[in-house]
Amino acid sequence: MRLDKYLKNSRLIKRRTIANEVCDAGKVLVNQKVARASYDVKLGDVIEIQMGTKPVTVRVLAISEHVTKADASAMYEVV
Repeated sequence: MRLDKYLKNSRLIKRRTIANEVCDAGKVLVNQKVARASYDVKLGDVIEIQMGTKPVTVRVLAISEHVTKADASAMYEVV
């Protein structure tokens, strides 16, 4: 799954267009490397989002195309 779509489905970022812009600005790191929106997310990847004053770091636990709001937090764990 594309990185921008994963960020939207997991509800880490509210909209896919915003996720795309954040990736293009170089504020998303995957495994400590700057990642583009087209990066293919894999299980176990560590994603760091540098938005606002405090960066958020999560580990990918699940990848799913359709996720309910209640199940979205099960897609990742905060590191």
